[in-house]
Amino acid sequence: MIGHELGGRYQIIERIGGGGMALVYRAHDILLNRNVAIKVLRNQFVHDEEFIRRFRREAQSAASLSHPNVVSIYDVGQEDEVHYIVMEYIEGKNLNEIIKERAPLQVDEAVRIASQICDALDHAHMNQIIHRDIKPHNILIGRNGRVKVTDFGIARAVTSTTITQTGSVVGSVHYFSPEHAKGVTTGEKSDLYSLGIVLYQMLTGVLPFLGESPISVALKHLQEEFEEPRLLNPLIPQSVENVILKSMRKNPDERYQSAKQMLQDLETCLLPERRSEAKALFQDEDDEDRTRIIPAIKPLQRGLGSRAGGGEERLRSMEEVQPPVPEKRKKGRAVLWISLTLAVLIAMTGIVWYVNSKLSVDEVAVPVVTGKSFEEAKAELEAVGLLAEEPPLQEYKEGFAENIVWKQNKTNTMVKEGTHIILTVSTAKILPKLPDVSGKTYEDAVKELMALGIAQGNITPDERYSEDFDKGKVISSEPAASSEYDPETVTVKLAVSKGKESTQMPDLLGKTEKEAKAALEKAGLVLDAVKEESSFTIEKGKVTKQWAYEPGDLVPPGEKITIYISTGYPDEALEFTFNVPVAPVAEGKKSKIRIVFADARNNGENQEWGTRTIGKSQTLSVNMLLAPNKDGMVSVYRDGQFLETYPITYVDVKNGTVQQPEPPPMETPTPAPTVAPTETPTPEPTVEPEILPPDGGGEVPVTGETDQTGYLPANGENANVTVVNSSQGNTNNKGLGKGKETGGKPGKEKPGKP
Repeated sequence: MIGHELGGRYQIIERIGGGGMALVYRAHDILLNRNVAIKVLRNQFVHDEEFIRRFRREAQSAASLSHPNVVSIYDVGQEDEVHYIVMEYIEGKNLNEIIKERAPLQVDEAVRIASQICDALDHAHMNQIIHRDIKPHNILIGRNGRVKVTDFGIARAVTSTTITQTGSVVGSVHYFSPEHAKGVTTGEKSDLYSLGIVLYQMLTGVLPFLGESPISVALKHLQEEFEEPRLLNPLIPQSVENVILKSMRKNPDERYQSAKQMLQDLETCLLPERRSEAKALFQDEDDEDRTRIIPAIKPLQRGLGSRAGGGEERLRSMEEVQPPVPEKRKKGRAVLWISLTLAVLIAMTGIVWYVNSKLSVDEVAVPVVTGKSFEEAKAELEAVGLLAEEPPLQEYKEGFAENIVWKQNKTNTMVKEGTHIILTVSTAKILPKLPDVSGKTYEDAVKELMALGIAQGNITPDERYSEDFDKGKVISSEPAASSEYDPETVTVKLAVSKGKESTQMPDLLGKTEKEAKAALEKAGLVLDAVKEESSFTIEKGKVTKQWAYEPGDLVPPGEKITIYISTGYPDEALEFTFNVPVAPVAEGKKSKIRIVFADARNNGENQEWGTRTIGKSQTLSVNMLLAPNKDGMVSVYRDGQFLETYPITYVDVKNGTVQQPEPPPMETPTPAPTVAPTETPTPEPTVEPEILPPDGGGEVPVTGETDQTGYLPANGENANVTVVNSSQGNTNNKGLGKGKETGGKPGKEKPGKP
């Protein structure tokens, strides 16, 4: 049944109880948006036409009851072979559970519960409905303390054939009235007998009759007396015990004549003047149905003499031999009987006087106290000699503020002074809790909220980015899920996901720490850590690396970023200035010199040093950075033609053994042609002597600027570069040649990296 939609409107949620005839489920009324209790008949009843007919009639009769202490019947229906009754759902416990948890109950609490049950029975009896199954299982106690009687009319629907089949009567045998156990017609007083047993159990924690089998318990209801409740619980006032004793009389005529009469007794039994009243007495001799102890009759033995007529003489002789009763003993018995008679007369006189004094209590009109606070109502009732039942019943009533009396059990009537008036005060409005719609689409969430009575205009979306919810799904609600809300006034804002939000990672390389932090904040990111590392390529104080995202990557907002700041060149790095000798293609002509170099700063990749236009031989300085395993190289181009590449190693720089290259050769100028008429002898080619070091060899440190030929002067003036020459000659000047003529052929080109 769970999950089934009964009657097209009742969604079955869970099973909450059951008995021999029916199962009870908690369900949700989709049409009216409220929880209800549904009683479904067991399968064995669906083919019993008489049972079904009486069940429907009695259920309809129960539905006619309208009383605050009666569970309301909302609907009766049938779906296929399922017969069900829809009734009010009470959040709380049944009285049986409360008795098991904390019996015996306080006297005032037990009397208050019994009074409300009795009030419900009075209403039912006035509507010609007999419950016939009053027991703690059928008494519900709501969270506000309100007592609700349920199962009206169901027990009466059981036929004589179904009683033994279902065991329903057996299940309630502990609360049977004697006439019920006999199988005779039961009436209103049977319900009062069962109520007396319920009150007995609340105050003592035990049942009055127990047995090994249902039949033995039923026989005890008929024949045996129960243990008086005050023997089990001395805290019970005598007035309360009298209510139990009277309601549980085996003879129905000795019980209360109506539920109203019993209710009046319950409402006054805790008055101070009644608490210590005399114990109620009943004339058991008048009860013909009670169990009596009758002495066994012994037959008279007759001898032969009796046949001959000697019986009379035999009896006479037996009488003669009996000893005479002493005279003093006869007088003592007479005195005893007279004393007992006087004592009984005195007791009866006292009882008559007491009853008359009680019956002479003045009656007062019950004032109307609705619309007033409980304190004001209580004071007004006490002013006329009435008492307000405490604590009051609590139930929300639209139009009444909290703690304002909106109902009283008696009004416009006369009652005796000291009567307790049950007041019902309004509580704060019981608000439902907002369901959790997170993870659902916005459209589905709106439909679910509208089904709960929230107007569509009061539901608005709030789109935002989310890493956990797909686009279009509800992230959360405001008010939050499980919070109380008023469907008529609440405004619900649903946070709807726009999908994941991401930002583009900025390029932090080469920026200062301050600049990098500002760029991250602008992108919605967080600078998490700053670390340091040496760098050949990035100057000190600027970012060398960013982690964990590269420039241009998509990054979630709020992500933490780590940057690395350059501390400058590593300690093992060497800075070196390499002097490159250059010369024009010919003396006096302009040549364009282009220098390309590579060192540790570019991981061996070529980089442009620059271009110079020269007209004479000179030296150009190239600043380089070298490190272990990171050597350097300088390539020279003249007028677009490659001249030479000079390798510079880290070891040579560290040891000071870098060799200074020789200047490139220049072309010898071609002489002008001679005039034909004048024959002029052709001059011999000018041979320039080779300029050697002053000592003709060896390692000679020379300083100073080079002359126009590209060689260093020997005087060592104006030193700014240190050059070391090998004794074996300059092995680095491959392809430059050593021709002595200015027009000599230049050395072979060696390709270099552009």
